[in-house]
Amino acid sequence: MAIPRDFINDLIARTDIVELIDRKVPLKKAGKNYSACCPFHSEKSPSFTVSRDKQFYHCFGCGAHGNAIDFVMEYERLEFVDAIEELAGQLGLDVPREQGSGPRRDEGLSRDLYQLMEEAALFYQSQLRQHADRQRVQAYLDKRGLSAEVISDFGIGFAPEGWGGLLGRYRQNQDALDKLLTAGMLIENDGGKRYDRFRDRLMFPIRDRRGRVIGFGGRVLGDGTPKYLNSPETPIFHKGNELYGLYELKQKHRDPQRVLIVEGYMDVVALAQFGLDYAVASLGTSTTAEQFQLLLRSAKEVVCCYDGDKAGFEAAWRALDTALPLLKPGDRVKFMFLDQGEDPDSLVRKIGKDAFEEQIAQAQSLQDYLFATLTDKYGADKGNLAKQAIALIEKIKDTVLANLLLEDLAHKLGMNSSEDLKKKLGLQTKPASQALGQKGLKGRGTPLRLAIALLVQHPALGQGLPKQPALEHLKMAGIELLNLLLELTRPQAINSAQLLEQFRESEHWNPLKKLAQWEHQVADENLQQEFRKALIWLNNQYIEQRYQELSMKPDLTREEKLQLQKLITVMKGLK
Repeated sequence: MAIPRDFINDLIARTDIVELIDRKVPLKKAGKNYSACCPFHSEKSPSFTVSRDKQFYHCFGCGAHGNAIDFVMEYERLEFVDAIEELAGQLGLDVPREQGSGPRRDEGLSRDLYQLMEEAALFYQSQLRQHADRQRVQAYLDKRGLSAEVISDFGIGFAPEGWGGLLGRYRQNQDALDKLLTAGMLIENDGGKRYDRFRDRLMFPIRDRRGRVIGFGGRVLGDGTPKYLNSPETPIFHKGNELYGLYELKQKHRDPQRVLIVEGYMDVVALAQFGLDYAVASLGTSTTAEQFQLLLRSAKEVVCCYDGDKAGFEAAWRALDTALPLLKPGDRVKFMFLDQGEDPDSLVRKIGKDAFEEQIAQAQSLQDYLFATLTDKYGADKGNLAKQAIALIEKIKDTVLANLLLEDLAHKLGMNSSEDLKKKLGLQTKPASQALGQKGLKGRGTPLRLAIALLVQHPALGQGLPKQPALEHLKMAGIELLNLLLELTRPQAINSAQLLEQFRESEHWNPLKKLAQWEHQVADENLQQEFRKALIWLNNQYIEQRYQELSMKPDLTREEKLQLQKLITVMKGLK
């Protein structure tokens, strides 16, 4: 089922890209446009521009560009359909569907999986209230000090003991059973027998950024193993891309100043119980680059909280190594280590909210943690320390942070400045622009390229324009695209974002996106004149082509002879 094109056009028209981006990346007025440091790469000075007229963004540093849909896809790491639904949800709109054709992802399967996972969450919540074992489960929850409010906020439930609790609800629905198997809620053994994956466990639903249940974490109530059991990878659940508790955090704080990342579901829930409702968990994995990007986009400060044992220090070092290439100016990452034998759940119960937040406030900055760890490891071996530190610093794309760390390293090695350090180690100072990639097309180019670029950037140029029959017969690579753009812009007022969206699935998508950011060097007051000059040149090209065709024919019809005479007259006028 496809989303109607008219709905997508209307969605783009109703979304102000400046307001959309400004909520995520504060923008400043810069002439008729708006600017900021790019959210997609590290830079010191703003090269990210947003145009309200075109409803388009473009970074002159890394080349990122697009409309409101592209921004949501890239910034929130969503697929196209999910980005449409996200934008529609912000406007209070329901996304319609129509029968489509051609190969598409199985959106029907995904919708069914989301629905079944939501039903599973409701089933587990009902078992928490109604199952014969509920008193034992409630005693466990009381022991952990979890209130009814927190249990409700996180949708905590109970998977009863036995092999067919959830399976039994769908025993007469083979299609649902197959999809529950795909969603990881059932297991099938070698003999084809199916049974519940989660049994006699406290259930923590994992929600995506839109609040849909995509997986579960189950904690054993007794001493069984494994202590925690997670959903496997499925078509809708990729644990390296998600964070437990992020959706719930965003419900409490629209623009959180700080996010605390911990290791377990119960840590998140226990901290929330004590009023520390800005914690998330990494689903039992080392924190991935995707998760770090989510964290850095969610708050100004990320505090990584680890147990104070060998495993905790190793996990923290992996997290630092992952975070370094992702840091942008203004990002703050800190590291907090708990006392041996403690985890956030146990510690917050022991010392309370205020004392726990004092420990958060005393967390080590990234640079302090980096150098303290290297100093502990290499001690007086300054050569090895410098070598390892440089290898890490070279991963940092944020030149401000990289230079700050080089200064710190120089002082720790007894040198006066980072310049002395660079000279001693033979390092070259890379210009800030070296890693910024292509700057985009410049210059005037051919008249056809100019006509297409002007029309993409200023669709109003084509509105009401008379048909150009000569262009429909002109033999020139790319002329079909210009004719298509003229057909789309002639009858209606349309902005650049809407026009480009018409081509998302076509071969013209990437070339048009490049032309949409082309610095064609035509002043605003000359746009109409230059566009018409390009069209005149193209029409003249057709006249020359047709003259050549007719003059080369040995036998002309009477009509062709008349046409040739007219063309000769026109050609003389052109010369």
